[in-house]
Amino acid sequence: MYGTLSLRWAIFGCCGLLLSLTTGCARWIELKAVPDSNQAPYVQVIARSEQVPLVMDSISNTRNGSPQNLSLETEQRLLGTLRKIGLFSHLGGTDSTEPPAGGKFIRARLVFDEDIDQHAGDKAWKSIVIGASMFILTPFIPLDYDYAAHMTLELERWDGQVKRYESQSAGTSHYQLFSATPLMIDELKGHVTESCLTALMQQMVHDTTFYSASSAPVLDRSIHSVSVKSNRSKLTPVPISTSPGK
Repeated sequence: MYGTLSLRWAIFGCCGLLLSLTTGCARWIELKAVPDSNQAPYVQVIARSEQVPLVMDSISNTRNGSPQNLSLETEQRLLGTLRKIGLFSHLGGTDSTEPPAGGKFIRARLVFDEDIDQHAGDKAWKSIVIGASMFILTPFIPLDYDYAAHMTLELERWDGQVKRYESQSAGTSHYQLFSATPLMIDELKGHVTESCLTALMQQMVHDTTFYSASSAPVLDRSIHSVSVKSNRSKLTPVPISTSPGK
Protein backbone atom coordinates (compact mmCIF):
# COMPACT_ATOMS: atom_id res chain seq x y z
CA MET A 1 0.00 0.00 0.00
CA TYR A 2 2.74 2.38 0.94
CA GLY A 3 4.58 1.46 -2.22
CA THR A 4 1.51 2.25 -4.30
CA LEU A 5 1.04 5.59 -2.52
CA SER A 6 4.67 6.51 -3.05
CA LEU A 7 4.40 5.57 -6.68
CA ARG A 8 1.35 7.81 -7.09
CA TRP A 9 3.14 10.76 -5.50
CA ALA A 10 6.13 10.12 -7.73
CA ILE A 11 3.87 10.12 -10.77
CA PHE A 12 2.18 13.33 -9.62
CA GLY A 13 5.57 14.93 -9.04
CA CYS A 14 6.84 13.97 -12.48
CA CYS A 15 3.66 15.28 -14.07
CA GLY A 16 3.93 18.52 -12.13
CA LEU A 17 7.55 18.96 -13.07
CA LEU A 18 6.79 18.23 -16.71
CA LEU A 19 3.89 20.69 -16.61
CA SER A 20 6.05 23.39 -15.08
CA LEU A 21 8.76 22.90 -17.68
CA THR A 22 6.33 23.04 -20.58
CA THR A 23 4.02 25.83 -19.41
CA GLY A 24 6.15 27.44 -16.73
CA CYS A 25 8.30 29.31 -19.20
CA ALA A 26 5.55 31.76 -20.11
CA ARG A 27 6.11 35.47 -19.43
CA TRP A 28 4.44 38.69 -20.44
CA ILE A 29 5.08 42.40 -19.93
CA GLU A 30 2.49 44.91 -18.78
CA LEU A 31 3.26 48.62 -19.26
CA LYS A 32 1.37 51.19 -17.23
CA ALA A 33 -0.49 53.81 -19.21
CA VAL A 34 1.42 57.07 -19.62
CA PRO A 35 -0.51 60.38 -19.76
CA ASP A 36 -0.82 61.76 -23.31
CA SER A 37 0.66 58.55 -24.75
CA ASN A 38 -2.23 58.22 -27.20
CA GLN A 39 -1.78 61.68 -28.70
CA ALA A 40 -0.73 61.94 -32.32
CA PRO A 41 2.93 62.87 -32.83
CA TYR A 42 3.51 66.61 -33.08
CA VAL A 43 5.39 67.61 -36.22
CA GLN A 44 7.54 70.71 -36.66
CA VAL A 45 9.78 71.75 -39.51
CA ILE A 46 13.22 73.33 -39.08
CA ALA A 47 15.50 74.50 -41.88
CA ARG A 48 18.99 73.04 -42.06
CA SER A 49 20.45 76.53 -41.77
CA GLU A 50 18.64 76.90 -38.43
CA GLN A 51 19.98 73.69 -36.90
CA VAL A 52 22.65 73.87 -34.20
CA PRO A 53 24.74 71.07 -32.63
CA LEU A 54 23.96 69.42 -29.31
CA VAL A 55 26.59 68.12 -26.88
CA MET A 56 25.95 65.89 -23.87
CA ASP A 57 27.33 67.63 -20.81
CA SER A 58 26.53 65.01 -18.16
CA ILE A 59 24.45 61.91 -17.43
CA SER A 60 23.69 60.80 -13.88
CA ASN A 61 21.99 57.54 -12.99
CA THR A 62 20.50 56.27 -9.72
CA ARG A 63 18.92 52.91 -8.94
CA ASN A 64 16.64 52.69 -5.92
CA GLY A 65 18.28 55.89 -4.72
CA SER A 66 21.88 54.64 -5.04
CA PRO A 67 24.23 56.31 -7.57
CA GLN A 68 25.29 54.09 -10.47
CA ASN A 69 28.19 54.20 -12.90
CA LEU A 70 27.63 55.94 -16.20
CA SER A 71 25.96 53.61 -18.68
CA LEU A 72 27.17 54.04 -22.24
CA GLU A 73 24.02 52.27 -23.43
CA THR A 74 21.81 54.98 -21.89
CA GLU A 75 23.78 57.71 -23.63
CA GLN A 76 23.65 55.92 -26.99
CA ARG A 77 19.91 55.38 -26.72
CA LEU A 78 19.34 59.04 -25.91
CA LEU A 79 21.52 60.22 -28.80
CA GLY A 80 19.82 57.75 -31.14
CA THR A 81 16.38 59.06 -30.20
CA LEU A 82 17.54 62.67 -30.65
CA ARG A 83 18.91 61.75 -34.06
CA LYS A 84 15.51 60.44 -35.16
CA ILE A 85 13.69 63.73 -34.58
CA GLY A 86 16.25 65.64 -36.70
CA LEU A 87 16.21 68.78 -34.58
CA PHE A 88 19.98 69.27 -34.29
CA SER A 89 22.72 69.42 -36.90
CA HIS A 90 25.20 67.29 -34.94
CA LEU A 91 25.13 65.21 -31.76
CA GLY A 92 28.09 64.74 -29.44
CA GLY A 93 28.49 62.45 -26.44
CA THR A 94 29.98 63.26 -23.07
CA ASP A 95 33.46 62.40 -24.38
CA SER A 96 33.20 64.56 -27.51
CA THR A 97 34.93 67.91 -28.00
CA GLU A 98 32.85 70.94 -27.12
CA PRO A 99 32.25 73.41 -29.98
CA PRO A 100 34.42 76.53 -29.96
CA ALA A 101 33.49 79.37 -27.61
CA GLY A 102 31.26 81.96 -29.17
CA GLY A 103 29.40 79.41 -31.28
CA LYS A 104 25.78 78.41 -31.02
CA PHE A 105 25.18 74.96 -29.53
CA ILE A 106 23.04 73.19 -26.94
CA ARG A 107 24.30 71.59 -23.73
CA ALA A 108 22.29 68.58 -22.54
CA ARG A 109 22.14 67.13 -19.03
CA LEU A 110 20.21 63.95 -18.24
CA VAL A 111 19.16 62.59 -14.84
CA PHE A 112 17.99 58.96 -15.04
CA ASP A 113 16.34 57.52 -11.90
CA GLU A 114 15.43 53.82 -11.82
CA ASP A 115 13.28 51.96 -9.30
CA ILE A 116 13.32 48.15 -9.15
CA ASP A 117 11.10 45.89 -7.04
CA GLN A 118 11.67 42.15 -7.33
CA HIS A 119 8.96 41.28 -4.78
CA ALA A 120 11.36 39.04 -2.90
CA GLY A 121 8.87 38.32 -0.10
CA ASP A 122 6.08 37.26 -2.45
CA LYS A 123 8.51 35.21 -4.49
CA ALA A 124 9.64 33.30 -1.40
CA TRP A 125 6.24 32.14 -0.19
CA LYS A 126 4.96 31.49 -3.72
CA SER A 127 7.97 29.27 -4.37
CA ILE A 128 7.19 27.31 -1.19
CA VAL A 129 3.57 26.80 -2.26
CA ILE A 130 4.62 25.75 -5.76
CA GLY A 131 7.17 23.31 -4.40
CA ALA A 132 4.66 21.83 -1.97
CA SER A 133 2.28 21.19 -4.85
CA MET A 134 4.91 19.19 -6.72
CA PHE A 135 5.09 22.12 -9.22
CA ILE A 136 1.50 21.46 -10.32
CA LEU A 137 0.51 25.05 -9.39
CA THR A 138 3.34 26.60 -11.40
CA PRO A 139 1.16 27.84 -14.31
CA PHE A 140 -1.38 29.32 -11.89
CA ILE A 141 0.91 31.35 -9.59
CA PRO A 142 2.75 34.06 -11.53
CA LEU A 143 5.71 35.99 -10.15
CA ASP A 144 6.27 39.73 -10.65
CA TYR A 145 9.20 42.03 -11.38
CA ASP A 146 8.51 45.78 -11.33
CA TYR A 147 10.63 48.42 -13.07
CA ALA A 148 10.01 52.18 -13.13
CA ALA A 149 12.04 55.02 -14.62
CA HIS A 150 12.00 58.80 -14.30
CA MET A 151 13.99 61.02 -16.65
CA THR A 152 14.81 64.70 -16.39
CA LEU A 153 16.43 66.32 -19.43
CA GLU A 154 17.83 69.86 -19.28
CA LEU A 155 18.83 71.64 -22.48
CA GLU A 156 20.82 74.86 -22.11
CA ARG A 157 20.89 77.23 -25.07
CA TRP A 158 24.00 79.23 -26.00
CA ASP A 159 22.58 82.35 -24.30
CA GLY A 160 22.08 80.58 -20.97
CA GLN A 161 18.33 79.92 -21.29
CA VAL A 162 17.34 76.45 -20.07
CA LYS A 163 14.44 74.19 -20.99
CA ARG A 164 13.58 71.29 -18.70
CA TYR A 165 11.62 68.18 -19.66
CA GLU A 166 10.45 65.29 -17.48
CA SER A 167 8.96 61.89 -18.22
CA GLN A 168 8.24 58.71 -16.34
CA SER A 169 7.10 55.21 -17.14
CA ALA A 170 6.69 51.89 -15.37
CA GLY A 171 5.97 48.28 -16.15
CA THR A 172 5.72 44.82 -14.67
CA SER A 173 7.09 41.58 -16.02
CA HIS A 174 4.86 38.66 -15.07
CA TYR A 175 6.62 35.33 -15.26
CA GLN A 176 6.36 31.80 -14.00
CA LEU A 177 8.85 29.73 -12.11
CA PHE A 178 12.02 28.80 -14.04
CA SER A 179 11.34 31.53 -16.65
CA ALA A 180 13.17 34.43 -14.96
CA THR A 181 16.05 35.27 -17.28
CA PRO A 182 18.22 38.36 -17.87
CA LEU A 183 16.53 38.67 -21.26
CA MET A 184 13.17 39.12 -19.56
CA ILE A 185 14.53 41.97 -17.43
CA ASP A 186 16.25 43.61 -20.40
CA GLU A 187 13.01 43.51 -22.40
CA LEU A 188 11.09 45.22 -19.59
CA LYS A 189 13.75 47.90 -19.13
CA GLY A 190 13.89 48.47 -22.86
CA HIS A 191 10.14 49.09 -23.16
CA VAL A 192 10.05 51.44 -20.15
CA THR A 193 13.12 53.39 -21.26
CA GLU A 194 11.76 53.77 -24.79
CA SER A 195 8.50 55.09 -23.38
CA CYS A 196 10.36 57.74 -21.34
CA LEU A 197 12.53 58.84 -24.26
CA THR A 198 9.54 59.08 -26.60
CA ALA A 199 7.73 61.33 -24.12
CA LEU A 200 10.79 63.58 -23.82
CA MET A 201 11.10 63.93 -27.59
CA GLN A 202 7.41 64.83 -27.94
CA GLN A 203 7.91 67.67 -25.48
CA MET A 204 11.05 68.91 -27.21
CA VAL A 205 9.45 69.07 -30.65
CA HIS A 206 6.96 71.61 -29.31
CA ASP A 207 9.93 73.94 -28.61
CA THR A 208 11.56 73.64 -32.03
CA THR A 209 11.76 77.42 -32.52
CA PHE A 210 13.56 77.77 -29.18
CA TYR A 211 16.52 75.77 -30.53
CA SER A 212 16.74 77.43 -33.95
CA ALA A 213 19.89 79.43 -34.67
CA SER A 214 17.99 82.68 -35.11
CA SER A 215 16.14 82.37 -31.80
CA ALA A 216 18.77 84.27 -29.81
CA PRO A 217 22.09 86.06 -30.38
CA VAL A 218 25.39 84.81 -29.03
CA LEU A 219 26.27 86.47 -25.76
CA ASP A 220 29.75 87.86 -25.23
CA ARG A 221 31.11 85.75 -22.41
CA SER A 222 34.69 86.91 -22.71
CA ILE A 223 34.29 89.08 -19.60
CA HIS A 224 33.14 87.29 -16.49
CA SER A 225 32.09 89.12 -13.35
CA VAL A 226 32.46 87.54 -9.94
CA SER A 227 31.48 88.68 -6.50
CA VAL A 228 34.36 89.50 -4.20
CA LYS A 229 33.70 89.71 -0.49
CA SER A 230 36.20 90.14 2.27
CA ASN A 231 35.94 88.02 5.37
CA ARG A 232 35.28 89.85 8.58
CA SER A 233 38.16 89.49 11.00
CA LYS A 234 37.43 87.33 14.00
CA LEU A 235 40.47 88.52 15.97
CA THR A 236 39.74 90.25 19.28
CA PRO A 237 41.57 93.61 19.66
CA VAL A 238 44.30 93.43 22.28
CA PRO A 239 44.86 96.65 24.32
CA ILE A 240 48.43 97.98 24.27
CA SER A 241 49.76 99.75 27.35
CA THR A 242 52.56 102.29 27.08
CA SER A 243 54.98 103.25 29.82
CA PRO A 244 54.76 106.85 31.16
CA GLY A 245 58.29 107.62 30.06
CA LYS A 246 57.59 106.97 26.35
